[in-house]
Amino acid sequence: MGGAAQLIEVRAIDVDDHGWVERVQAASWDGAAARRGELIPLAGLPGFVARMDGERVGLATYAIRADECEVVTIESRVEGRGVARALLDAVRGIAESAGCRRMWLVTSNDNVRALALYQRWGMDLVAFRRGAIDDSRRRLKPSIPERNVDGVPIAHELELELRLG
Repeated sequence: MGGAAQLIEVRAIDVDDHGWVERVQAASWDGAAARRGELIPLAGLPGFVARMDGERVGLATYAIRADECEVVTIESRVEGRGVARALLDAVRGIAESAGCRRMWLVTSNDNVRALALYQRWGMDLVAFRRGAIDDSRRRLKPSIPERNVDGVPIAHELELELRLG
């Protein structure tokens, strides 16, 4: 596919996005994210929507607590186009303006494409929690699949962070 690169527009979730955000969160996350032994309801979290050619192509939600900003969810509907990077940049801007000293997220062991992106973007792997997803599946969220579409077991949590300031 030739031609100019498509511009990614990222903006805060607004009222016109709510229905789409709810559908994405229900389909991809079953309405809640499980991590570090907790279930985080996604409804009402602040975040950003990415658009290309007027179409919504990505979503990130975050939570700021004290001097930390957690990227609770991030999803790109198109791969290899810079959508996730643009969403991370937007969350970083909010985190820095809020005076956060740390931006962090948790992903699963099978999410190798995202793991590579997060590290290229500047995040460091700071924790490995063996069996944490197995535990969340048993205690908090039975809808977490046991394997991904390639058959890789989804069992462990990886925590990454970017130090700010």
